[in-house]
Amino acid sequence: MNLKKLTDGLSVGAQLQLGDMAVLADNGFRSVVCNRPDGEASDQPGHAEMAAAASKAGLQFRYIPVTPGIVTEETAEDFRKALIDLPGPVAGYCRSGTRTTTLWSLAMAKSMPVVDILQTTRAAGYDMSGVARRIANGGKTPTDVADAEYDVVIVGAGAGGIAAASSIKARRSSVDIAIIDPADVHYYQPGWTMVGGGVFDAKTTARTMASLIPAGVHWLKSAVAAFEPANNVVILDGCRVVKYKRLIVAPGLKLDWDAIPGLTETLGANGVTSNYRYDLAPYTWKLVQGLTSGRAIFTQPPMPIKCAGAPQKAMYLSSDHWLRSGVLDNIDVQFNNAGGVLFGVPDYVPALESYIRKYRVTTNYFHTLVAIDGPGKTATFKVSNPDAPPREVTTSFDMIHVVPPQTAPDFIRVSPLADQAGWVDVDQYTLRHREFDNIWSLGDVMNAPNAKTAAAARMQAPVVAANVVADIDGKGPALRYNGYGSCPLTVERGKIVLAEFGYDGALMPSFPKWVIDGTKPSRAAWLLKEQILPPVYWKAMLKGREWMARPENVTAEAAE
Repeated sequence: MNLKKLTDGLSVGAQLQLGDMAVLADNGFRSVVCNRPDGEASDQPGHAEMAAAASKAGLQFRYIPVTPGIVTEETAEDFRKALIDLPGPVAGYCRSGTRTTTLWSLAMAKSMPVVDILQTTRAAGYDMSGVARRIANGGKTPTDVADAEYDVVIVGAGAGGIAAASSIKARRSSVDIAIIDPADVHYYQPGWTMVGGGVFDAKTTARTMASLIPAGVHWLKSAVAAFEPANNVVILDGCRVVKYKRLIVAPGLKLDWDAIPGLTETLGANGVTSNYRYDLAPYTWKLVQGLTSGRAIFTQPPMPIKCAGAPQKAMYLSSDHWLRSGVLDNIDVQFNNAGGVLFGVPDYVPALESYIRKYRVTTNYFHTLVAIDGPGKTATFKVSNPDAPPREVTTSFDMIHVVPPQTAPDFIRVSPLADQAGWVDVDQYTLRHREFDNIWSLGDVMNAPNAKTAAAARMQAPVVAANVVADIDGKGPALRYNGYGSCPLTVERGKIVLAEFGYDGALMPSFPKWVIDGTKPSRAAWLLKEQILPPVYWKAMLKGREWMARPENVTAEAAE
């Protein structure tokens, strides 16, 4: 916790944690204001959890969420009133403290000279010069003068954004690139499933962001507030303006925890967990180890979601532990899936069904989680079977692993880049925006009809990089994306069902045909024919594939 003092009554800072509430109370704070919407990051406690922790510490709590790109005068007025109504001193926080400081600056605009606002915020370590321009411009950020300008700007420093930057640099080292991302830590999110299964330690899935930014690439540690593609401008938190010649959009998606009533209040307690959050995956493993009888429910929301195999992997690894521990007979394992099939590519279903039978899992299709009562240990599902009238069912649980609904980030959904569903609108083959021809997108945020997986982003990155460089050279698209995605479904410790596919469910195996169909006798051939393969062997085979030897794919793999 590192709060910066703005006034005697207000200090601001980055995301606070549950344990910080007691520390704030001990340091004399009396109230907390949260300006960060829930679900912006995978390591972020929800506001309901924070409010409960604040109340326990004797603090008042106010939730005034500020969606990037929608910092309105009305929200600033709400913030001003909160500072009047709440007992002080107040601790305000968002992702980095910038949005809270922006709100304060706008709230003070009518009663405090702009020069004093700038001096106050600068002393606390926040540059509000962009906000000052907005105040002077009657509430609108002027974009004719930029704070910075680059050949290529990349929004998002996840696997896709970093891989794209690295791949562009490998092709054209002279390109001036900036990556915009406010996060200090880069997470390998697919590893959280293994954390929840007791295979990985959570700390091994986290690295400092600075250590992963490619050499020669600028890192702008800020959140994006808005896009003005007509002016080739990205506006950052604090109303700073960044201009680009070409833009790549790869911020990932949003986990919408608040879409399920009762969920945020009980996450991490009462047997309610999720491997989709860094701090909760260890709790999953704790629950799995402690459960010796009762009912365990694993949920899957409506598509699209990131890594569609992850909800099942949590179930398989948990069931494998219970089987090895001799308690599986005492546990009612249920898989409540909002969809109507076990897996979207039929060719892989038989192998997965064999494990459903092995673990005696009850599969409940067309079941969407709509509410949860943690203390009461009940979950309510909407049943939407097309062959029967809609209804709701409530069931008890001893443990429930929840996968939240997922949407495009708020600042994307409200932008000119989005389609009607909120995703970045691209050509599915070139990954170029359908309207703005100097913008590309990759990863979970765009609307191509592929599976949202890290493997997909790995294959998309060289496509985007090659096409951006080709555009710089005045040429047409150089590469096309074929929809490749991969779900290595860990069905027990040491074994996976490796699902690889492209657009329309076309099978796209990484392995030679003889390995897949078993025509050349070998132990590996049998394992692959049964679609069961030790992960170490799978990784070695991937490393040896011809396409991994191509420069663009080596670059993307190394960056990921």
